[in-house]
Amino acid sequence: MTDTSQLLPITLDGLPRDQLADWMSTMVLIREFEESLDPLVLSGKIPGGVHLASGQEAVAVGASRALAPTDVVTTAHRPHHHALAGGLSPSRVMAELWGRATGTSGGRGGTMHLADYERGYFPGNAIVGANVGIAMGAALAARLAGREQVACAFFGDGATNTGRTWESVNMAATWKLPLIAVCENNMYAVETFIGNVSGAGTPSERAQAFGVSAERIDGQDVGAVYRAVRDARERALAGDGPTFIEALTYRYHGHSTGEDPAYRPSGEAEEWRSTKDPLERLRLALAAQDLLDEEGYDRLLAAAAETVAEAIRFAEDSPLPDPTRAAEGVYGATVAVRGNLL
Repeated sequence: MTDTSQLLPITLDGLPRDQLADWMSTMVLIREFEESLDPLVLSGKIPGGVHLASGQEAVAVGASRALAPTDVVTTAHRPHHHALAGGLSPSRVMAELWGRATGTSGGRGGTMHLADYERGYFPGNAIVGANVGIAMGAALAARLAGREQVACAFFGDGATNTGRTWESVNMAATWKLPLIAVCENNMYAVETFIGNVSGAGTPSERAQAFGVSAERIDGQDVGAVYRAVRDARERALAGDGPTFIEALTYRYHGHSTGEDPAYRPSGEAEEWRSTKDPLERLRLALAAQDLLDEEGYDRLLAAAAETVAEAIRFAEDSPLPDPTRAAEGVYGATVAVRGNLL
């Protein structure tokens, strides 16, 4: 059994107790799914690399449970935990990573372009901070259409050093748009520690300069994330504009497949695991309230392992996309260029 003596406690106050077992199940599933991917990439079964979110499960689950099914979510290059927390099928997500026709984007988007528009889950992209602008656009559309809807953008601390992020936050603040900007501050933009590239203040402190409600929370506490996003959604729908949430979290693996995280201080990852692991902290809190015992937790682990194993089987058995249909669903614009570029 895992040593829980060093874990920082969390409180379940204000949380929907009848839903917490599902929260735990989803977080366990995300961890199992993420941990399965690197071996699949290194064996060549998943083309390219992936960006894992092991350790960041509480941000995705806490936020998704505070949103409504009609809300819009945008994400970036580390998207699997958001997709699974948002209800996308593990099998279809896995098939997309394998480049198979049964994937969420027909096998043409891969890890970075998972999508389910019916669930309000917009595809990610490789442009750092760009999805904040996409979410701002969705928030503007909701306002113009008179919909009771918010848009939630997930992005990393690296995106807080790009102009497009703050331009989007500023426009949302100016027009009081229903935008929730969730910065998953795992402290490292690829290999660069945020403290080495930020001139002044934390991301949430910098956000305050744009006149938005901003706060820094414990991103390893699923309850803290849920409360922050729930309150942000209420403010947005009341017409009080956007909220910037800086969730302090940690990725246990490198930035992407095969990376040696030697740039991080020795023992740092182990300290986060032993004191702030989001799964263990929720498990301990549930056990203290007699909401989950050790046998129940073991059943969740077994169920997650089987779900991921089935997702891998589904992906492996699925066909590759038909190349003759590659242009279906792809749109372009005719551009008239003056002069001869050759």
